[in-house]
Amino acid sequence: MFKSSFDTAISEHVWRTRYLWAEPGSVPEPAIENTWARVALAVSGAEPHHQNDWRERFLAMLSDWRFLPGGRILAGAGTSRRVTLFNCLAMGPIEDSVQGIFNALREAMQCLQAGGAIGIDFSTLRPALALAQSSGAVASGPVSFMNVWQAANAVLEAGNRRRSAMLATLRCDHPDIEAFIDAKLDTGALSHFKLSVLLNDEFMQALQEDGPWPLVFPLGEHPIPVGGEVCERVWSDGGPPQLCMVHRRVPARALWEKLLQAQHASGEPGVLFIDRINRANNLWYDEHLTVANPDGGVPLPPWGACNLGSINLSRFVQQPFAAHPSVDLGGLRAVAAVATRFLDDVYDISLFPLKAQQKSALASRRIGLGVTGLADMLAMLGLRYGSAASIDLTREIMGAIRDTAYRTSVELAQEKGAFPACDKLKYGASPFVLELDRALQDAIAQHGIRNSHLLAVAPTESISLLANNVSNGIEPMRAFQAMRRVRGAEGQAVFFDVEDAACRQYQALHGPDAPWPKHFVQAADVSAEDQLQLMAAVQSHVDNALSKTVYLPASASVQDVGLVLQQAWELGLKGCSVERQGHTPTALI
Repeated sequence: MFKSSFDTAISEHVWRTRYLWAEPGSVPEPAIENTWARVALAVSGAEPHHQNDWRERFLAMLSDWRFLPGGRILAGAGTSRRVTLFNCLAMGPIEDSVQGIFNALREAMQCLQAGGAIGIDFSTLRPALALAQSSGAVASGPVSFMNVWQAANAVLEAGNRRRSAMLATLRCDHPDIEAFIDAKLDTGALSHFKLSVLLNDEFMQALQEDGPWPLVFPLGEHPIPVGGEVCERVWSDGGPPQLCMVHRRVPARALWEKLLQAQHASGEPGVLFIDRINRANNLWYDEHLTVANPDGGVPLPPWGACNLGSINLSRFVQQPFAAHPSVDLGGLRAVAAVATRFLDDVYDISLFPLKAQQKSALASRRIGLGVTGLADMLAMLGLRYGSAASIDLTREIMGAIRDTAYRTSVELAQEKGAFPACDKLKYGASPFVLELDRALQDAIAQHGIRNSHLLAVAPTESISLLANNVSNGIEPMRAFQAMRRVRGAEGQAVFFDVEDAACRQYQALHGPDAPWPKHFVQAADVSAEDQLQLMAAVQSHVDNALSKTVYLPASASVQDVGLVLQQAWELGLKGCSVERQGHTPTALI
């Protein structure tokens, strides 16, 4: 299936435009093998002992395409460029003042210039038409300032090869939540942003009861208005409960319907079930989470960071398409162990754009080991994506990766020390850790652990294309064959005919005219129910979160979107987004 270099023109194009970086005055890397060698050498430099041994182990899993580091690592590791190797960076709370807002903008641009994707919670900004006590001016609201971020990012991105990415979140009880929900309904609006609404338990309860929903904002130093109604809320800075003014009430059902209408029309905003995210956080005792990376796979605290990498599951199928194929679980565990160490080492060679991010990130040493090529693996094994057998196997594979990653992180804690914010008693009481086997829990209690979080399933658009177009993350195959639009070196659109890697291998074995087996399915053939059940199986073994879009047919109604989001909540997912066929966002990778 994989050659020493590339099977497809688009794979080489992605490498040349996104991951091939020549030093000033030097000759560009002539082949992907040189990129693997550069990355393996750079990351192994973090090891205090046996650097050459670890370089060879890192190189072996990279050059065999078994592990695909995040794009920032591939592009930046071992170069002299001042870029971050972290895919995910969170900004701190935005101070609700002109100076605070533009300081936050400056810091965000620093992060984007260094190559990081950022998440920003705009919930701390006063709603539109609110009065500023000091100046008497009227606030313009969070959405207006998101347009400032949008404009600055467009200027910053103009000369860059990589597209910048930002996620904006807003609380579901913020008075401007309706404007936020509608913000991307105009074509081209906020194109550099992805949006997510932070839905809390109280809202989901009000929705079930068909009750009213208060929209509130902290009073701060403002006096309580005469006749004003107030309540207490823990606001987005994670401090003690604050006195908030109730601006107005809306029917919870009406707000929900507005959200569904927007998702149906544009695929955004997505939703993050924020109370569930905080309850499940391994660092529940030390953090308050209000934002995620732009794809939603890693919820983050203020100034948090996470680096990512994905195990290519399609490389662990033995005798693919044969009568009795199988998964090499031993090989999978071996790569998961080395990949965990690799991602931990990235902490010690990477630039952090802001000192606050460095402090926060090093306190937890969060990593996000994930998977890609799941749909291709299932096709090679003769399993239909979304079937009961495919979900059972996915659960087994994710369990093996989870246990290996946690075991390796405990071993790293013994060797190099636990993460600084590790309180072994409190950490051991987190819901996810309590689901680990008893031996692992005892090891953590005795030795601590190197990384607070270890697992995340991110979208893998570009690295999956790099790996000869394996299926993306845990998504079903989008199409067996398609036309793909990607970003050229000068930012222009470039078009390629692409074929899924498993499909290409099947036709190589059986001929180009061979009919597709019945278990080969595309995204349009997989029901929302089956997609959600597979997502739930994966989420149960992931301590961060997962990013997977639920695909619906073009004919899906607003009510169909609502059923998906409701079931995602009932299944225990941490978030969800929906996309109808034919309504794919037009952004170039």
